[in-house]
Amino acid sequence: MNMRKIATVLAGNTIYALAVSLFILPGGLITGGTTGLALVAYHQLGIPVSVFVGGFNLLMFAAGAMVLGKQFAFTTMISTFYYPFILGVFENLFGQAAMTGDRMLATVFSGLFIGVGIGMVIRAGASTGGMDIPPLILNKKWNLSVSMTMSVFDCLILLSQMIFSNKEQILYGILLVLTYSMVLDKVLLIGRNQMQVKIISEKYEEINQAIQTRMDRGTTLLASEGGYLRTASFTVLTVISGRQVSRLNELVMGIDPNAFMIINQVNEVRGRGFTLHKEYK
Repeated sequence: MNMRKIATVLAGNTIYALAVSLFILPGGLITGGTTGLALVAYHQLGIPVSVFVGGFNLLMFAAGAMVLGKQFAFTTMISTFYYPFILGVFENLFGQAAMTGDRMLATVFSGLFIGVGIGMVIRAGASTGGMDIPPLILNKKWNLSVSMTMSVFDCLILLSQMIFSNKEQILYGILLVLTYSMVLDKVLLIGRNQMQVKIISEKYEEINQAIQTRMDRGTTLLASEGGYLRTASFTVLTVISGRQVSRLNELVMGIDPNAFMIINQVNEVRGRGFTLHKEYK
């Protein structure tokens, strides 16, 4: 893991800790994951959140290292030790000072912070540790779905907090989990959304060359046949960014106003020109 990724993991965990110290703890909110378990321990046993998180993360780290291997342990080590440390720093620094007295605002902003923080860690190829680890172990041992088991654990953790929470807190907790789950999905897709375009035209060769030379994008010719006239031809396939759609449309229409274009959004594209450097020949 290079320095840039390490910095991203540290920043993501810092944002996550800020959400807990500025919104969740002062606002009396409940949540899932390791923080949710720590809230149960805090309310029932009086164990400070940062202390519980540190101990639980170490336990899960040891289990993950034994079952999932050294590579996993290395990528998870930073979060395992840094998150409880920075959370303890923020707890001492801010105490119970809340950013807002509005519980709805606290729920929304903590969801935004947590989603962004976890998303940054995952995009760096690491894990936040803690309750991320049991679903991965279950997946390796019994091939259970990671997303499904994570959702089940989150629900169980939320239910366990019913002991000290009222109905309104539970509803806010569900909203918080849904918010950071949606934000996390968006963060993971930043910069990866691309547009797949298929162009059917009699002037496919001219369009193919124009895309390569004037837009500097790769193309693929797919053998096709008209469904009515049975005319053999080629369909031009290319992948571009969303910002290039308008320019491509003008380019194609300028060559063939009768061209048929199919545009789809794709979540991720891997390979030459996207995750690998281009090679010009």
